[in-house]
Amino acid sequence: MFVKICGITDVDDGLLAVALGADSIGLNFVSGSVRQIAPARAREIAGRIPRETLTVGIFRNEAKERVVDLVSTCGLGAAQLHGNESPEEVLWIADRVPTVIKAVSAGTAQAQHAGDFPVSIILVDAAVPGAGETFDWALAKSLPKDKQILLAGGLNPDNVAAAIAAVRPWGVDVASGVEQAPGRKDPSALRRFIQNAKTASEAVYDHPTDSDMDNS
Repeated sequence: MFVKICGITDVDDGLLAVALGADSIGLNFVSGSVRQIAPARAREIAGRIPRETLTVGIFRNEAKERVVDLVSTCGLGAAQLHGNESPEEVLWIADRVPTVIKAVSAGTAQAQHAGDFPVSIILVDAAVPGAGETFDWALAKSLPKDKQILLAGGLNPDNVAAAIAAVRPWGVDVASGVEQAPGRKDPSALRRFIQNAKTASEAVYDHPTDSDMDNS
């Protein structure tokens, strides 16, 4: 189970997430977000994170040239696109960035056409990304089976196991669900979330369904 801890705003939280078993951290460049950080801070954090941990820049309706520039200058490994980017814009960025994650809101037209995006990872979120709200997990089942599904939206240590059992995603993503204040992580919640996600994935994938076998 791929675990991404999003909304990291300082080096200590980033290093703690990695030490506890996170596979990826997210650094938010979205204007107006309570977790937005400056490029200099993102570069500082990314520079301290082990190379095997995927560092992801979060963007929403940002100019494609700026996305590529920030990923490069901050030393990030991926871009996560939360806006109304077209498949053509996503492809342009994907040709210049090592990894691109396209985010969609569950139940929307964009989610219905998620297969059109030239990426391997699709993040599915609630209607208002980053608001810490859950959605009907059954909606995630309509996403393309050939994509790696990264489940977000209101996840926390107490519901992540149920979410994994319901959706059977490739990975999970959390921000507010492991915070003690906006942009500051709660060490206990971080530990429980990562542990519960990893444990739940072992239970789920040790008992594959017919659909899992079909998609293997």
